[in-house]
Amino acid sequence: MKAVIQNEFGNSTVLRLAEVETPNISENEVLIRTAFTSVNYADIKARKGRKGKGNFPLTLGLDTAGTVVAAGKSSGYAAGDRVIAFPTGGSYAEYAKANKQLTFKIPESLSFEQAAAMPTVSILSFILLHEIGQVRKSDTIVVHSGAGGVGSMLVQLAKLAEVETIIATVGNLGKESYVKNLGADFVYTYDRFSEEVLQITKGEGAHIIFDSVAGEVTTSSLDCLGLYGTLVQFGNSSGSAGHFTTGDVHSSCRNVKGFSLGTTRKRRPGVLAPAAEKVIDLFATGKVTLPIAGIFDLSEAAKAHDLMESREYEGKLLIRAHS
Repeated sequence: MKAVIQNEFGNSTVLRLAEVETPNISENEVLIRTAFTSVNYADIKARKGRKGKGNFPLTLGLDTAGTVVAAGKSSGYAAGDRVIAFPTGGSYAEYAKANKQLTFKIPESLSFEQAAAMPTVSILSFILLHEIGQVRKSDTIVVHSGAGGVGSMLVQLAKLAEVETIIATVGNLGKESYVKNLGADFVYTYDRFSEEVLQITKGEGAHIIFDSVAGEVTTSSLDCLGLYGTLVQFGNSSGSAGHFTTGDVHSSCRNVKGFSLGTTRKRRPGVLAPAAEKVIDLFATGKVTLPIAGIFDLSEAAKAHDLMESREYEGKLLIRAHS
């Protein structure tokens, strides 16, 4: 089969299309003919050697949407099933294998394009909003990187949950209308959101802030997080760590919660099914959607990475493995 591989860490030029062996599956796994896979920022970090071990040749990719072509006898799936999955060994490939606990059926009404945009960012967003953040209708929340995949979904899910005030941040205000159309009440750039949040809340601060950027954004987030508020930290797309002291949380009774979908997939895969089922239903019924910013062939994976790193897009980027 064809797959995108890399034999060293580096910029997007290390990605190349190659012929590799089709994966063999165990009795608890399925082999999936990949229709589409999504590009996530974790792929960029892994390509550069900033995430994971990087056993070469390395195939990137966290999720896939496609059709089961072979199923282990204990998997509970059958050839022909339409699924999304978190595969083992990468998804930038014509075929991918996945454990049954990380594979989920999708209805015929859901296109593979929308299905592929869903797994990582949407399941993550649902867990962040409802399980980690435990957002209430009366809350004022801040969603960083509101035009990205996770941000786009967090804003929509918060709107669907009737959250009172949704504030989103972006790198530039050219993305403001896009994020407001998703449901954000206010959109600000990273350099001024903190003061604006305090003004909107009359000095009280936000109840919950979702931070995937880290670095200085974490510091600014703590500047506008209210008493008893929660900072949900789930990434560092800035490339820098965020810092806080015990003094930032002690007397103010504030919380900092961390979450990693990657760790949860590996350590507690069984807990993802309820969120996956709810997200699939939301997409299938049209209650939420993810705009597709671009679709690339396997041979164009480097272009997809370049666009993601430029941040000059809104929504999700997909890679097509089969027409």
